[in-house]
Amino acid sequence: MIIRDMFKKDIARQIQGVVKIGQDSTEMITEELDEYVVTKELNRYFDEFFESYRKGTTIRTDKMGVWISGFFGSGKSHFLKILSYLLSNKTYDGKKAIGFFEGKIADSRIMADMQVASNTSADVILFNIDAEADSDSKTNKDAIVKVFMKVFNKMQGFCGSMPWIADLERQMSKDGVYDSFRARFKELSGNEWENAREDFYFEEDNIVQALADTTKMSVDAARSWYSKSEGNYSLDINTFARRVCEYIEAKSKAIGKKHFVIFLCDEIGQYIGSDSGLMLNLQTVVENLGTECGGQAWVIATSQQDIDSITKVDRDNFSKIIGRFDTRLSLSSANVDEVIKKRLLAKTDTAADKLRLLYADKAAILKNLITFSPDTPEKKLYSSPEDFVDVYPFISYQFNLLQAVFTGIRTHGASGKHLSEGERSLLNAFQEAALQFRSFEDGLLIPFNAFYKTIETFLDHNIRAVIIKAAESAERSDGALQPYDVEVLKVLFMVKYISNVLPANLENITTIMLQNIDQDKIEAKKKADASLRRLEEQKLIIKNGDQFIFLTNEEQDINREIREIKIDTSEIIEKVGDDIFSALFGLNKKYRYNDRYDFSFNTIIDDRPRGAQKEEIGIRVLTPMYALGSAIEIELKTMSMRERNVIVTLPSDMAFIEEMEQALQIETYIRRNAGNTSTDVVENIKTTKAREGKQRADRCRELIIEALKRADIYVYGNKLDIKEKQPSERINDAFKALVEGIYTKQSYITKPFYTSDSLREILTAKDTQITLEGLEPTAPNHLAVTEMSDVITRSSYKNIPITMRSLIDILGKIPYGWKDMDIAGIVLTLFKKQEIRLELGGENIAGTDVNVINYVTKREYLERILIRTRVKISPVLIANAKNLAKDVFGRSDVPNDEDGLMDRIKELASAELTRHDPENPGIKQLLDEYGKNARYPGKAVLESGKKLFEEIERIKDIKAFYDFLSDEKDALLDYEEDVQDIKKFIKNQKVIFDKALQMLTIYEGNRSYVLDPETIKLVEAIEHITRLPSPYSEIHKLPELMDQFMTCFVNLLEEECKPIRVDIEADRAAALSDLERRSCKESFSDKVRADFAALLKRLSHANNIYEAIAMRTESDRMKQRFIQSFDEEEARIAARQACAGEDAIPPAPARKTKTVSLKTLFHGTTQVSSKDDIDKLLDHLRAKLEDQLEENTTIKII
Repeated sequence: MIIRDMFKKDIARQIQGVVKIGQDSTEMITEELDEYVVTKELNRYFDEFFESYRKGTTIRTDKMGVWISGFFGSGKSHFLKILSYLLSNKTYDGKKAIGFFEGKIADSRIMADMQVASNTSADVILFNIDAEADSDSKTNKDAIVKVFMKVFNKMQGFCGSMPWIADLERQMSKDGVYDSFRARFKELSGNEWENAREDFYFEEDNIVQALADTTKMSVDAARSWYSKSEGNYSLDINTFARRVCEYIEAKSKAIGKKHFVIFLCDEIGQYIGSDSGLMLNLQTVVENLGTECGGQAWVIATSQQDIDSITKVDRDNFSKIIGRFDTRLSLSSANVDEVIKKRLLAKTDTAADKLRLLYADKAAILKNLITFSPDTPEKKLYSSPEDFVDVYPFISYQFNLLQAVFTGIRTHGASGKHLSEGERSLLNAFQEAALQFRSFEDGLLIPFNAFYKTIETFLDHNIRAVIIKAAESAERSDGALQPYDVEVLKVLFMVKYISNVLPANLENITTIMLQNIDQDKIEAKKKADASLRRLEEQKLIIKNGDQFIFLTNEEQDINREIREIKIDTSEIIEKVGDDIFSALFGLNKKYRYNDRYDFSFNTIIDDRPRGAQKEEIGIRVLTPMYALGSAIEIELKTMSMRERNVIVTLPSDMAFIEEMEQALQIETYIRRNAGNTSTDVVENIKTTKAREGKQRADRCRELIIEALKRADIYVYGNKLDIKEKQPSERINDAFKALVEGIYTKQSYITKPFYTSDSLREILTAKDTQITLEGLEPTAPNHLAVTEMSDVITRSSYKNIPITMRSLIDILGKIPYGWKDMDIAGIVLTLFKKQEIRLELGGENIAGTDVNVINYVTKREYLERILIRTRVKISPVLIANAKNLAKDVFGRSDVPNDEDGLMDRIKELASAELTRHDPENPGIKQLLDEYGKNARYPGKAVLESGKKLFEEIERIKDIKAFYDFLSDEKDALLDYEEDVQDIKKFIKNQKVIFDKALQMLTIYEGNRSYVLDPETIKLVEAIEHITRLPSPYSEIHKLPELMDQFMTCFVNLLEEECKPIRVDIEADRAAALSDLERRSCKESFSDKVRADFAALLKRLSHANNIYEAIAMRTESDRMKQRFIQSFDEEEARIAARQACAGEDAIPPAPARKTKTVSLKTLFHGTTQVSSKDDIDKLLDHLRAKLEDQLEENTTIKII
């Protein structure tokens, strides 16, 4: 069946392609109303609108704004026109506008509301605001109200272009002289006023004269108006709203019922754009019309729903405008295909039956034929036999796809301004495509390139020129292109801006260009592929990944410049390397062998090292550029063995190299031209190319990942059999093989050490535990312990000092790879086992040193800690030390190991020195006693012991320690034997010894008075015992000797005190006798008696003879002091009495009395045996008295 015979209506009939405001011939309007398709969506919106309008006709309201929005192709402009026809309800071809809808709208309620609207008196003003506005009006914030005023004036028959003339016409109409003025003007000028008023500036005299003849103005007044009217004209929104209101009131009054004025404004959203001033102007116009007219002036406006995405509208301000429109109708583009199906593609019954059978036969073929690439958004295909009938010979997806093409071309400025986005333009496109294939038989599928003809005439020249030039090439016999190539090129242009809707890859291009249900898809794809290759060779398109992009002339020029940019191979490889290692490792440049070991590694791309090559292992990636891909397997194995690298050989496919090269070419071009001034077209191309560059770079990374999945990998001389999986997983497997192949002794660490606490456990473990864990073959780390011991032994054998740092350097590298903490743990294990010794500053570190962990882990000690093999101490020396611990210190519970035993003996020695225990004092406590009394016996023993034990504390070298114990064995045993007597002496005998020394001190103080041989013999016996070096066995004799001495001494003391007591009593009697004759006796009597009594008491308790003898002199002096005090007191009394008499003659100065004791004058014992002795005695007495005699002094001898 021929395609053209399938349709109900002639497919070639005249259908207006684009519905425009202003195309209002009766024939066209009749056609529009007749063929208008009321879809389900439109049915709902007719209901909403006319319900709102009906309510507005019955009550006063300010809800008189209607906002009709919709995307490109939604039919909002057509809907607006249809509303204008229905609201005006004129008759077209003998039929009212509402009559055309009697079969289209089934709901009687909707039809009733429409009838109310049609019967309402109304002036309907339909206009496109952009067409009515002046060219520069958008710069004026009052542009909206001016356009509304203009169309309002035009509706009344007044001048629209010059509003001041319209004001004159309005006034003349009110005055009833407008017709007279028009007639008079025609008489004067010969032209109709409506035609001539546009030539206002050339009709001055005629206008002035006509005004003077028909109005109240004089010629002068008319001329004044003519010259000043334009300048005096002003318009604000309030004035506009009042004039509309005045007009409505006058019209309502004239017809006797409510009259309405309806403004239907098309594309107001696009006109406003992002101008906030215009937004505010529209908002105020609608508000004031609502306030002034009370619902009898309506504003119905259309706008593209996605206007903000095209004009970047301030959404907050734009929403305020929409808020002034209470009725909002949002048309979608979902009904476009319904309109086209009903209006254009409706089939005859015969054709429908034929197509149903065809679909039943070919449904499976169609499903397999019409397929798209996986990255393509879902496309609508034939869903049922009825859908096939409705759409054929088109395919369902073509409706939305073509609409997207129109939107893309318009948005990107590739079309002239006449390309419409409404369904009538889509209708036209489908009609023209159908006409191209109207003579074909059924089975035909109209390819997408058929739609190019519709938009071709609206395209910019630079687009059409590319396709025209390609067509010319295809027409020439020697041309590089073929006719089909041109069709492919057309399709590539149409989908150029909608890659998000249809990616322009081979699969999709082939599908949308299919022309027959039975077409071979494979052959079609080959044909399309060949065309794409030829177009790419001619630089008419460019391939970006798997997509093909149409190039304009400007794009071709820029592409040519980009291709001529030379990128150095090294830069390409460097960038490829960045992507490779980023894909493999991201930001982490370490390989994690397990949760314990991370390995840093070198990276190399081809023969170019990346960064410092300081690690022991690495990865080398060989691209197809390396040796031009000619490396053979044996060479790669050798390379992997020689370099200790993971060798990754990428497949020979150069695609990712080419993508990176093109990305760098684009980047270079953009950078070089960043500051250059260019046209908007070129800037847009640059932006697109920048995006393409990023896409190519991204695709390069994707291709690299795929290449890495399939790459050959060589490790340590072997080609690894690693299955295809994520690159990072494959490389981790390779690194695992590499690490295990070269770090052969890393596995010796079977029990890692993680923290200082785990190291401390080594030092605090019991000796038996260390023995079991350190020496038994099955113990953790036993191989590591043995290996480290061998390393240290070899260094010691070669006399090479080994520090902790050098040990870490050795064992941290191949073939070990041990962690620093593990090395420290093994060192401490050997140290605990006493296999090694640690030195710091030339001194051995003790096992009890609290800083030992810091010494093997802290950076500041690593270079200073020396590790040496330890010399074993002979069992004889160990046994000697244990015996000494038992014999000297009384301890047999000592460790068996060298260090432990040494530390224990040091502890015991330290305790012996410093112990403070009354029952068992240490040496220093004992020596403190000798500080109190140097006569105590045994000090030399203690000092000798002190020296021995301090030396034991001081020695740090373990061999020197045990040698010292051996050498000083006898001295230590002697000390132990001797010190026991000393400790017993201090505890039990010291008190007796102290008393003996006290007795000797008393004797020494009285030696000259003790002449008794028996007493002297006793003193000598006591003295002998206290002078013995070891008096401990003789001290028991001291109590008896001291008792005998004290008896003799007390008797002697008592005999010496008798005459002294007599002298003291005589002195007391002399003092009291002298006092008796004195007037002051009451004052001194008690004092004299008390002082002499105290002296006699002291005499009774005297312990020393010399002390008792001294009391005789003290008594004599006390007597003299008392008598002198008596004299002084009587002198003071006499002086007071002399002062009491007023006329008394002052007495002569009183003589001083000086008392001198005879004992003082005659000191000691004097013998007289001759006159000379008498003379000498008298001379001595005279000299003594003369010394005592002073001026005005009387000496009193007592």
